[in-house]
Amino acid sequence: MTDDQKEQALAAWYQLLKEPKIRMDAEEQYDELLKAADEMERTGLINSAEWRKLVREAGVAFAKAIEGVGGGT
Repeated sequence: MTDDQKEQALAAWYQLLKEPKIRMDAEEQYDELLKAADEMERTGLINSAEWRKLVREAGVAFAKAIEGVGGGT
């Protein structure tokens, strides 16, 4: 895998993190982010430390997105 492929895959991942697809709810966005991170690790574009970072970022975004949905504080 090339650095260019890695850059493109990460750019697409962060784009989805920033702007979910039309009609995509928070859970669907989270699932797609995890699938994309898994695929990048499976194909060798990222290592396990990079994968953990992406999964953590996806989790934080998901938590923020649903923060007020269940009643809040």
